[in-house]
Amino acid sequence: MAAARFLAAQILAALAVLVPSFAWAQNSSSSAGALKVETFARGLDRPWAIAFLPDGRLLVTERPGRIRVVATDGQVSAPLAGTPGVFARGQGGMHDLVLDREFAQNRTIYFCYAEPTAGGGRTALGRGRLADDATRIDDVKVIFRQEGPLSSGNHFGCRIAQGRDGNLFLTLGDHFNHRDEAQNLANHLGKIVRVTPDGAVPDDNPFVGRKDAKPEIWSYGHRNSQGAAIHPVSGRLWMHEHGPRGGDELNIPDAGKNYGWPVIGFGVDYSGARIHESTHKAGMEQPIRQWTPVIAASGMAFYQSDLVPAWKGSLFIGALDGKGVVRLSLDGEKVTGEERLLGGLGERIRDVRVGPDGALWLATDSASGRIVKVTPEK
Repeated sequence: MAAARFLAAQILAALAVLVPSFAWAQNSSSSAGALKVETFARGLDRPWAIAFLPDGRLLVTERPGRIRVVATDGQVSAPLAGTPGVFARGQGGMHDLVLDREFAQNRTIYFCYAEPTAGGGRTALGRGRLADDATRIDDVKVIFRQEGPLSSGNHFGCRIAQGRDGNLFLTLGDHFNHRDEAQNLANHLGKIVRVTPDGAVPDDNPFVGRKDAKPEIWSYGHRNSQGAAIHPVSGRLWMHEHGPRGGDELNIPDAGKNYGWPVIGFGVDYSGARIHESTHKAGMEQPIRQWTPVIAASGMAFYQSDLVPAWKGSLFIGALDGKGVVRLSLDGEKVTGEERLLGGLGERIRDVRVGPDGALWLATDSASGRIVKVTPEK
């Protein structure tokens, strides 16, 4: 009998690989009603970002240094050729990926990664062209490299958002051991930068012409931002950043403004020691929301679809520590409510995107990572 049970278990395990992954689903609940939670693709190693191709397939990055295509039936391709080598140490590796606003015409993609260099790693922004057969990336070029003290493996930031004008925002971490550099305009640590699709400096960047500042800088005083999105109505950049023990922040970064890290904040060091002078200081901006304890925010997306009317106008944020998704209801630029979702998954959520179908798509952060699709239960 024991042998029969073992054989049955082995057969079920094999079927889990052979049957299309979206067949495996569970239900969850929310204030908008019951939700259907499907595993759309599995077998990914630390997936970090999702992007939707016009034909319904997905591009997915894996932190060890790969980009893959996920077909409409959930099958995962071999890694794309042409990607650069990455600094795959600690938190470093291949990170965010977005399609150019004119992808249908130019097939251009942008990807952010930890680039290896002598003595450590740094954040780099690459651009390339997805081949017509989607097996490789051609014409790869690094259009921006972070300058400043190198990272030994932590706090690369590395989220990309393309504004309505086509310019690219890129979040940059403080490299963990160099937090004071977030206040130093002479390097890129702890900053958000803004560059053109070719990597040039836009003429209207706030520090253009200042000899004591890097001209790519848009805002500064950030710790480690792993979420960025353009508001669908205002067109403004929103971002969130990790705090230490306490003080994850949601910000709407304005040009040239200082967001305080590490001078002000709401958390303490991992040792329990004090980091900040206070929570407020003249000349430094306040977040529109902060989380203490942290949710370990990663990935974010605004919801504008009619598929779930109750969610329209909400902001969704992945939670690594909270192992779920946070939905914020908004009134303009004010947060009016918060709902914690999908805790039953028991997964660290690395990325959150809204698909063309109106579904909520998630990337789970593990060595056996998966892509999860969330829709209303009908």
